[in-house]
Amino acid sequence: MSNIKFGVSLYSFTDEYVKGTFTLEDCIRTAAEFGAEGFELVGTQMLPSYPYVSDKVLNEFKAMTNHYGIEFISYGANADRGLRTDRDLTEEELLQSSIIDLKTANKLGCKIMRAQYLIGPSVFAKLAPYAEAYGVKVGIEIHNPETPTSPNIQKFTEVIEKTGSPYLGFVTDFGTFATRPNKPHWDEALANGAPLELLEMAAQMRYDDVPMMEARQRLLDAGANGAVMGAFQGMYGFVTFYNEPDYEGLKQIMPHVIHFHGKFHYIDENLEEASIPYDKILPIIQNSDFDGYIVSEYEDHISGRAVEMTKRHLQMERKLLNK
Repeated sequence: MSNIKFGVSLYSFTDEYVKGTFTLEDCIRTAAEFGAEGFELVGTQMLPSYPYVSDKVLNEFKAMTNHYGIEFISYGANADRGLRTDRDLTEEELLQSSIIDLKTANKLGCKIMRAQYLIGPSVFAKLAPYAEAYGVKVGIEIHNPETPTSPNIQKFTEVIEKTGSPYLGFVTDFGTFATRPNKPHWDEALANGAPLELLEMAAQMRYDDVPMMEARQRLLDAGANGAVMGAFQGMYGFVTFYNEPDYEGLKQIMPHVIHFHGKFHYIDENLEEASIPYDKILPIIQNSDFDGYIVSEYEDHISGRAVEMTKRHLQMERKLLNK
């Protein structure tokens, strides 16, 4: 039987943090006030000394988490293959960078580290003994346009099963199960002059799996403007959607999932996500042996709705899970 806990990724408050209306403490306090048991932080965004953590910063985190009664549960690491201008980082350099991230996660007291699939299966496999030594589970993020059974992710599944390490797994993003176009992107495109019929044409081609370059040309031939093409780019990228999401793939990898990103873009007044079928995803998790967090991860940093949307998201999850 599952043991699902609720958290918040402080990435949800990107707009407020970048504009200075929220401090780091405000982000942590707000998550705690909404009833989150833990939070996740993206190192490159909110860790002043990234990729390291100083004792001063560590003590500040401890003071805030103790004061607000919330745990620092997950650390978001980056795989910056393009750190140099003359070449990509080698596998050895990516490994050493990932080990530094593991040390930082350990020092912060986190038990989970989100890693990006750009580190590659070979580096991921080599991380196993370090993850075990530092007591931090490393999860490769499954994010649109990848799915639990896409070729890239299958390579990581093979690594997990071959190493047999309980410290390697997946951080699965709910966005990879979207069934409808991203509402904020859609609304923004309409506001910027995109003809509705061309947006619908773009969405239908995505549903029909029309190859991207062919779909692009069809839209241009139909007179698509920049607003349409901007929305179209997302439909074939990080906010794509499917007629039939990979639910079976999720069931297959559940033994390897260590953490979830509860991605959301818009929660309406009835506590329903506009494009991601939470009512289909959550039962799969609930009926598994998953023991961990779903962290709310809001990703619409242009609307100024992050605080209200995050509050609604946590309410929606509790409603669907009867918690």
